[in-house]
Amino acid sequence: MKHLFRGSWSRIASTSAALIAVIALLAPCAAQATPYVVKLTQQGSNVVAAGSGEFNLTGLTYFRAVPLGIAGVLPADGYVGTGLEGSILSAYQGVSGPASFGSGGRTYASTGTGDGAALNPSWYPSTLFVPQGYVSGTALASNSVWNDASAASLGITPGIYTWTWGTATDQSFTLDAFTAVPEPAAIGMFGFGLLLLGGCLVLRRRQAGGVR
Repeated sequence: MKHLFRGSWSRIASTSAALIAVIALLAPCAAQATPYVVKLTQQGSNVVAAGSGEFNLTGLTYFRAVPLGIAGVLPADGYVGTGLEGSILSAYQGVSGPASFGSGGRTYASTGTGDGAALNPSWYPSTLFVPQGYVSGTALASNSVWNDASAASLGITPGIYTWTWGTATDQSFTLDAFTAVPEPAAIGMFGFGLLLLGGCLVLRRRQAGGVR
């Protein structure tokens, strides 16, 4: 009987320790802001841009409201914009980063949906565009499509380009252009899955060892 209780308490303690470890790993991530990223990928014959994340506007200087057809790229000038065309955006200045991400000229997207957001380092000073009335920390999401296009036809040099201001994690705008780097969310889920799988294997071995 003592051995039975000892084994049960051992399994409970092990399970509790595993749960505490998972919570400890996930808690800091839950509190972190999500930097804004536009990911360009080739999907069939089309180029698709998916933008998501949030901005912290602290440290930027408000310029003015701008009526802008933002869904497009101009790699030679470092301009990238996604979302609903014809959006009224607020321009904020004070961004620093790459002056270009290729040699291509301006190409408007065939379609654009969602929250408008854009980055234009060719303005002086470099300018970030966000939806009019945007409040720091609000999540944004957008999509744009260039029909019958590719990195070559758009004049984009594949790579990761990041523009920043301030020091917080959500004070950046990143263009992930045609790279194979996994998204942070996918990496996190993969790691979480491995952790659970490892915990299950440990418990199974201990249970198998106790039935003798």
